[in-house]
Formats: sequence, structure tokens, C-alpha cells
Amino acid sequence: MSRILLLALMLVSATVSARTADVPLQASIPFKAQQQKVLEDLRGEIYQEISNEDRAEVVAALERMALVIGEGTAQNLPEAQKVAVFNDQELVNATLTKARNDSRLVCRREKQIGSNMPTTQCLSVAERERQRRDSQTYVRNVQDGKIIKSNVD
Repeated sequence: MSRILLLALMLVSATVSARTADVPLQASIPFKAQQQKVLEDLRGEIYQEISNEDRAEVVAALERMALVIGEGTAQNLPEAQKVAVFNDQELVNATLTKARNDSRLVCRREKQIGSNMPTTQCLSVAERERQRRDSQTYVRNVQDGKIIKSNVD
């Protein structure tokens, strides 16, 4: 019985630690190092699909957090400041997690029309979603008569 309980506890702690490793900001780690890493990642390819508005929102939240926290962690702050920092932290984590998922590169082997040789097509999740949406819009416009199909022979 105790072995099963120990195994269950190990699985839960591994799951929790895996989830916190994916989060850009963590309360237990000094803030300045995390802030620098996030700002560096914003300039790189990890968050390439983040919109300009979201990018500005994340930078503003990081600046607000830096003013309150300073060099240490948020654990020693008064309760009201902890709540403000926690809210900014949640905003940053949610925005960056979505941007990271959208920026993820997905590669597929596809055959081009007229060829039997497959090629590798790599696009981000957001690019694939944009292509899907654009295709649906085009088909709807053709069906509604907004675009006249041309007969190319």
C-alpha cells in the first residue's frame, strides 16, 4: 500500500514540475533573470507569432513587476503587491504560452500536384491556421459569386 502511495506521489510531483518548467515566469526564481530571458526570447524565434499588442502588453507587465519586485522574489512582498504581481505573472504566462504554441513548427511530408515525390513542408501552427482560414474564405467568396472562377485550359 505504501509503495502505491509513494509511486502516486512521485507521479504527481513529476507532473507538477513538468508543468512549471513550461511556464515562462515562476514565483520562486529571482525575477531579474527571468525578465531578461523572456525579453531575449521575445526577440528570438520562440515567440515569433506574438502580436505587437500582446508583445507590448507583456513588456509593460514585466516592467510593472520589476518596479514592485526589484532584485529578489515576490515571496517577501506585502499581500496587495503579491496580488498585483501574481496577476501580471498570469497575464505574461498565458500570453507567452499561447504565442509559443502558435510559433511551434510542424513539418509534414506532402506530394505536390503533378509529382509523386514527397517534399517536406514546414510551417508554424499559426501559419497553417491562416492558410486554412484564407482557403475557407476564398471558397465561400467563390460560392457566393463574389469571385468569378476563370477557366484556364
